[in-house]
Amino acid sequence: MTDKCTKYEALFTFASEEDFLKHIEQCEDCRLEHEKMQKISSLIQEVKPYYRKKRNQSKILKIACSFLLFAFLGTGIGIVNLNTDISDTIKYGTTLSAEDLGFPVDSYGLIMVE
Repeated sequence: MTDKCTKYEALFTFASEEDFLKHIEQCEDCRLEHEKMQKISSLIQEVKPYYRKKRNQSKILKIACSFLLFAFLGTGIGIVNLNTDISDTIKYGTTLSAEDLGFPVDSYGLIMVE
C-alpha cells in the first residue's frame, strides 16, 4: 500500500512556480489535486460576475436608504426650526414642567390633586 502525497498545499503556497510544476508532473496525487483546484477556480471565475452584480445592487440599495434617511431627518429638523410653537417651548438644556404641559400645579410646582 502506498502513502498518498500530502505536499500539494505546502508546495502550492511556499514553493516557486518551477518547483511546483515539476512536482505536479512527477506526482500523480498532486496532479489530480491540482486538476480539481483548477476546476474549482474556473467555477469561481464563472460565477464572479453574478456575485459582483448582486453586491453592487446591495451597495446601491444602501446608498439610496442613506439618502432617504438624510432627507427625512433634514425635513424633520426644518419643520422643528420653522415651527415657532415647538422651537420656543423646547430649547437645549431646558425641561418641560407639569405647568408647561398644562396641568394644574401648586406653589411648589407639584401637580395639584383635589
